[in-house]
Amino acid sequence: MTKQVKDIGEQGLLKRLQRFCPPEIIGDDAAVLVTAPEQSLVVTTDLLINGVHFSDVTTSPEDTGWRAAAANLSDLAAMGATGLGITVGLGLPGEVSVSWVERLYQGMTECLQKYNTSIVGGDIVRSPVTTIAITAFGQAHPQRIIRRSAAVVGDAIVVTGVHGASHAGLQLLLHPELKQNLNNTEQEALIKAHQRPQPRLDVLPILWEILTPHSQLPNATCSTWGDPKTAVAPPNSPLSVAGMDSSDGLADAILQICRASGVGAVLERRQIPLPKAFDHWLTEQQALEYALYGGEDFELVLCLPKELANILVQQLGQDAAIVGTITTETKVLLHDQQKKFPDQVLSLSQGFQHFQS
Repeated sequence: MTKQVKDIGEQGLLKRLQRFCPPEIIGDDAAVLVTAPEQSLVVTTDLLINGVHFSDVTTSPEDTGWRAAAANLSDLAAMGATGLGITVGLGLPGEVSVSWVERLYQGMTECLQKYNTSIVGGDIVRSPVTTIAITAFGQAHPQRIIRRSAAVVGDAIVVTGVHGASHAGLQLLLHPELKQNLNNTEQEALIKAHQRPQPRLDVLPILWEILTPHSQLPNATCSTWGDPKTAVAPPNSPLSVAGMDSSDGLADAILQICRASGVGAVLERRQIPLPKAFDHWLTEQQALEYALYGGEDFELVLCLPKELANILVQQLGQDAAIVGTITTETKVLLHDQQKKFPDQVLSLSQGFQHFQS
């Protein structure tokens, strides 16, 4: 008979879950994390609810754990920070199986290990709905914290990868009949984009190398910046980049950056990188809707001077692209260079919002 959480109780479950955490960190009332000199602590929290953010229909326990960890690591990447550790708060009905919880932690661990980050604590309570609350801790040099409010008129808007793939994967999981126009490779790629998103922490060392002249960092390399334990302190120069991640959709990210920076933007619809499968699977308008409002792609949206943006896109390769420009206007326009579609003003109300009917 499968054991349920109520069969082993809080302490029994905690004992099982401790094996996912470093033994030298857990066991007290709080975790103590030692950061490197000249580093700022960056903290973010994300909450996932069963039936809202995940379900057994679309995600296994391992995939739910991966996505939960990835969402928080993506927020750290969007701030220019590398991960130190996460704490996990679980609200569980007593009828949840113990194996489901262990598999959830296995998925979180698989994602975190890829980025040298650990589970360092948490809490468990009884709840009528399965709830996962993660707080992630990261570090960044004070001069290299990326903020939404730093966009400047004339900046190019860079996205680090395709958009719409995660939402497409979700639709395939919810509506299997949609698979008939896609081959197996395309189906698997889109579903993987939803179930196992990749937080773009890999972008940061490339970005830092571009933004800082090599002559000022004689001992720094791309890999050096990726590891907070060996990071070389940067020069005291201001960071000329704004950004956030696109977890709530590409349109939302650009609108949030513009609102925080007091600027506007022109977004070129045909420059938005899309999965190649969209070419023969979705209409042009459907593909755009998926990209702008689908969300959960966890790419970075960065605003920086055009010459540096071009270098960044070239070095990232694959599906990175410049998709628009920051303007003096206070609105965000979706523009079509081919004049097939009229200009469209984007707004936050067009995407997903909690409590929106």
